[in-house]
Amino acid sequence: MRSLDALRVAAGELGDALAVSCNGFVSRELYLLRDRPENLYLLGSMGLAAPVAMGIALSRPDRRVVVFDGDGNALMGLGGMANIGAAAPRNLLHVILDNGVYASTGAQGTVSPRVPLEEVARACGYARACRVRDAESLRRAWREEGGPACIVAEVEPSDGAGLPRVEIPPPELARRFREAM
Repeated sequence: MRSLDALRVAAGELGDALAVSCNGFVSRELYLLRDRPENLYLLGSMGLAAPVAMGIALSRPDRRVVVFDGDGNALMGLGGMANIGAAAPRNLLHVILDNGVYASTGAQGTVSPRVPLEEVARACGYARACRVRDAESLRRAWREEGGPACIVAEVEPSDGAGLPRVEIPPPELARRFREAM
């Protein structure tokens, strides 16, 4: 499955959830597919999407909060996963698009083929964690109840060709996200 296909499924399932996406191609793909005020694109802040989403989830327990990470970002922020497990926000869904590379910086390999991130999430205390390989499995896992939850979606590496950059300046992103919260 391509990451764009995985994000297309996710974008269709978001509803009114608040979404935080990591830097790089993940934010650019989400921006292309479904830009909306409820999306906070973290530009240039590798490994911080999950901790930011956790803070939002804890402050807004009445709203579902989804974090979109790449495997490189998740590996960079393993401490964030531990804190999510410890804080246990039931309204948090952590979606990791695992392509086995740092796609945005030149496709250097990550260690995710040897470090199963769904097992890391379980060890950190997530209520549920799974790995999916196709769109229908992603849709089913998305709809399960309980959290914090982690879905690791295996995706093919992308070269980012044709992806638009997020054109909204960071202060404007923050303003519109605050208003959407």
